[in-house]
Amino acid sequence: MTPTTPTTTTPTTTTPSATILRADVPARTAPGARDLRVGIDVGGTNTDAVVLTADGRVVARTKQPTSADVTTGLRSALTAVLDSLGEHAGRVGRVMLGTTHATNAILERRGLGRVAAIRLGGPATTSVPPLQSWPGDLAAALSAGSVVLPGGHYVDGRPISALDEDRLRAFLDTVAGQVDAVALTGVFSPAFTDHELAAAELVRKHLGDAVQVSMSHEVGSLGLLERENATVLNAALYQVIATVRDGLQQTLAARDLDAATYFAQNDGTLMTMDYAADYPVLTIGSGPSNSIRGAACLSGLDDAIVADVGGTSTDFGVLVSGFPRESAAGVEIGGVRTNFRMPDILALAVGGGTVVGPDGQVGPQSVGYRISREAFVFGGATATLTDAGVLAGRGTGLSAERIPGRAHARLRQALADAEAMLADAVDRITLGKADRPLVVVGGGAFLIPDDLPGVSEVVRPDHGDVANAVGAAIAMVSGTVETIIPAGHGRAETIAAAEEAACHRAIQAGGAPSGVEVVEINEVPLSYLNEPALRLRVKAAGPLGDL
Repeated sequence: MTPTTPTTTTPTTTTPSATILRADVPARTAPGARDLRVGIDVGGTNTDAVVLTADGRVVARTKQPTSADVTTGLRSALTAVLDSLGEHAGRVGRVMLGTTHATNAILERRGLGRVAAIRLGGPATTSVPPLQSWPGDLAAALSAGSVVLPGGHYVDGRPISALDEDRLRAFLDTVAGQVDAVALTGVFSPAFTDHELAAAELVRKHLGDAVQVSMSHEVGSLGLLERENATVLNAALYQVIATVRDGLQQTLAARDLDAATYFAQNDGTLMTMDYAADYPVLTIGSGPSNSIRGAACLSGLDDAIVADVGGTSTDFGVLVSGFPRESAAGVEIGGVRTNFRMPDILALAVGGGTVVGPDGQVGPQSVGYRISREAFVFGGATATLTDAGVLAGRGTGLSAERIPGRAHARLRQALADAEAMLADAVDRITLGKADRPLVVVGGGAFLIPDDLPGVSEVVRPDHGDVANAVGAAIAMVSGTVETIIPAGHGRAETIAAAEEAACHRAIQAGGAPSGVEVVEINEVPLSYLNEPALRLRVKAAGPLGDL
């Protein structure tokens, strides 16, 4: 894809519901080709949607207020861009969605399925039961029971104990009729999958196909408790993601639009709706990944710092060779520690809707999607950082006339404090290296000054306020495998098998078989083992397959 030519523009403040359509929608790339793509990103304040051509040009875009139920705002954004395309709407062949549904469901403890957590690791792992470290309200919202049963493996592949099918059946009898999904976690299952696979087959026979099964070797990486947590969350989110999928497909059906649909996942790549239905936990964190990939496309830069300034927060990330830098540490979601892949993001409670207190305190509260009603510049009665930016003359399209004079001093001080917080965040995310440019995107990008310390320059690309949606629209697909391999004899063959498995997962996610290739191989030696071994991580990525 040809990236959009980077352009430095005047910082602007974007009013929700502003829809723009370029008149020069190009001719089809081939007769009958469905060569337009829609990218959608659901944020805490706005739901953005864009339409891209085959060569990556933005031809339609919208920002709609995010609704309390999220789905309504999503439908409004999609309808807006399709309406603006007019007769060209039928050329849309793909719709890509980055959504906060899964994250919100966990944070708000709502809409989660009832899950039975089964760990295969007894008697070695009984001292720390499943879900023990979880917040009590979250565990109560989704747990239908948990158990530790014999099974699992040592690091060298020897079984800890044999899988006890009779005890597994006995536990399933206690949760039958009360459970929506089952989460299976075996000790060292990413390397040795046989116990999880056998248990999953037994669960399906015993409880029926209506009860879904989440297996940890398909969800998380090495690290028993964090992988188990991710697997349970994945099982609890099946119903949540199905609601989003159905809502999107119903909207497309109402327009008689037969488009392939995808979810954005948390490493900056895409997965098909069917794949997302099996692994909904992978949608968590897709927003920051989309903004980083969108910033790369819109700016033309492959290595940079990215700041996505929204209505509620600013997310800083690092762009490395066109992809988000991934975090080496586990990620905590809703008070639960996990270890699945996520971008290395530094989140700061500074955004366009951040409330400025009576004493000039900056946040952490935000008016969020209510900004168009509550901020001074929109006729409201709440002081926000958007008011501070407009007062400083940074944004265009809004007037400072509605800002009361008594608030001027504290707004100026709040903006200065916010800039200091942003500069400190840049120093932390760059580890003190000031030789990289900063690409600023998001609807609140005007809050970042052009002379921010710690970066070589500040780049503001065209359409940067909808970079998240652009990132969703241009994303590739990927597949990752993480396992333990011998360091000596058999190493090459095992790596080759892992490469094949990673490519297969990328193709399952919707990739073109001819275009998927291995983009990362990482080997880490493991200590204190009887035989030399390596922790292997292989990632494959590629473009979407033909429609």
